[in-house]
Amino acid sequence: MENVKILAVVGMSGSGKSVVVDYLTDKGYPKVYFGGMIYKEMEKRGIERTEDGESEKKFREEIREKEGKDWVVRQVIAETKDLISAGQKRIVLDGVYSWTEYKTLKHEFPQSLTFVAIVVDKNLRYDRVAKRPGRAFDAKAIRERDRSEIENLEKGGPIVAADYYILNNGSVEDVESRVDEILKKVGF
Repeated sequence: MENVKILAVVGMSGSGKSVVVDYLTDKGYPKVYFGGMIYKEMEKRGIERTEDGESEKKFREEIREKEGKDWVVRQVIAETKDLISAGQKRIVLDGVYSWTEYKTLKHEFPQSLTFVAIVVDKNLRYDRVAKRPGRAFDAKAIRERDRSEIENLEKGGPIVAADYYILNNGSVEDVESRVDEILKKVGF
């Protein structure tokens, strides 16, 4: 996988991962979406997604328990390798959830992979999530989601171990400028 660069974007719900991923896909980079693997499998099994996200949360935890903590990342790796086989040299991974996924990706793509964590002050993140169109959570729900993602999915590990950080307390332009700095540093 010579000259292949993979950028994995990690962060808690409401941190701004989608802002960063959308910026990168607008530049023409293909993405592989971790949550999309869950949605595809739910659809395949006839499981409806609920507006409050509970069905997704329950399924995400159940499939990892039944199929292994690496189930989602195995799907992501297969899709990423398909993109590489099709000639893609720059790929964005959207939403690594667990330490197991982090370690598996680092093992699979050791020379190609860079992790970027999006972080934001907690109160600002909670405020943004409460106002998010279509996927809003109140403070109690986002605290529960944080707890679940940290305790059940080990989401903190990939954030702590990231290669680069983007502090998303300011404007979208500030975030995009930091993304561009990182892309230049890693030769993306």
